[in-house]
Amino acid sequence: MTDGEYMSIWMRPERPSRGPKPAYSRAQITEAAVRIADAEGLEAATMRRIAAEIGAGAMSLYRYVPSRDNLVELMADRLMGEIDVEGLPSGDWRADLTRYAYGTRAMWLRHPWVATVHRSLPSLGPNQLALIEHVMGVLDPHVSIDENLGLMAILNGYVESAVREEVSWAEEVRRSGLTESDWMARGAPYVHRLLKDGKYPIFSKIVMEARQPHLSHDDRFRYGLDRVLDCIAAALPARPAGVESQPSGK
Repeated sequence: MTDGEYMSIWMRPERPSRGPKPAYSRAQITEAAVRIADAEGLEAATMRRIAAEIGAGAMSLYRYVPSRDNLVELMADRLMGEIDVEGLPSGDWRADLTRYAYGTRAMWLRHPWVATVHRSLPSLGPNQLALIEHVMGVLDPHVSIDENLGLMAILNGYVESAVREEVSWAEEVRRSGLTESDWMARGAPYVHRLLKDGKYPIFSKIVMEARQPHLSHDDRFRYGLDRVLDCIAAALPARPAGVESQPSGK
């Protein structure tokens, strides 16, 4: 399918207006695809493999999901639905964004293959739209829509970067059989030589004084998230948007 022929899955009716009742649903196909991707990676979630998983013919699935891009749209939106944003905004913007950040991190860690989904792929499904409304609604009373987009990009960028690093470490541990402590022990002789040379005072300070490299993933994530939220706080106005300063009466 060429770019000119592409049509979002959300514009396609799930059930034909005529004919017999479909034997399967998009939800069934999507759930099977997510299970396969969780176990073996996104590339393993082919139409043939999904069909075998649910007991259907591979070609018959194209009646429900016409293209690979459409399948990935469904899978990505399915994952967005795991991020609990019910009740947002609550009126406490910092608590709301903290909850959203942790929910997003947890989803990524459950489904690390989401990192391989192309970021520019359209994914404005119902769960993605619900996230936009609930999460961007947190800052909407305080800032312009452009400022909201910018601040959310900073938050999402931090969460994605932190989780990618965490997932990468987990994959390296799985592949090599070595823990993070094992990796540090491996590099210890070289690090000791660098410290002894005395040519790199900042690096030496990192090794001798820094706590960051020794924090757990949870503590490291919390530390970085707090700094990002502090930056967002600094960008918010001192009073709600639209409220004019009152005369002092003097």
